[in-house]
Amino acid sequence: MKQLMNVQPRIRPATPKDAPKMARIHVASWQETYRGLMSDEMLDDPEFVSTRERFWTVGLTDERFAHHRIAVAEYEGELIGIAESAPPTDADATWSQQLNVLYVLASAHGSGAGAGLLDAVISQGEAAALWVADPNPRAQAFYRKHGFVPDGLFKEEYGIKEIRMTRRDVDA
Repeated sequence: MKQLMNVQPRIRPATPKDAPKMARIHVASWQETYRGLMSDEMLDDPEFVSTRERFWTVGLTDERFAHHRIAVAEYEGELIGIAESAPPTDADATWSQQLNVLYVLASAHGSGAGAGLLDAVISQGEAAALWVADPNPRAQAFYRKHGFVPDGLFKEEYGIKEIRMTRRDVDA
């Protein structure tokens, strides 16, 4: 895919038929973003795409996840990004939504897909939180631009250190 610049991708709610393409975006984004932070064995696992496809199929069809907000970004009919938010799971949550997934293919960075996806799954000004890899300066700068700040908490998941970033409700 050629580098997308100054292109406004289409942002829309995801549907179950998107699951296979969402899985490929998810895996490709992890490979682009986390190579060197995660093991090559995990990133290159031949079952990785099918595992992510099952994840997205369940997320888009199972009633247990009906309150999750899931969106995709597409350009010229091809998916270039995915996002998902849900009610918070952190015990100390004072926010209404937690961003669990936001990935845009590197070729679409700068296209507005990330901002569009974020707005599709978390309303502008809505109190929210997310966990982001550390180091991941590009993502952290993106989230700061959208009002998120590190709150001092961190964890490790999949062998990657993550920091939590939160955003207060602008009306609070």
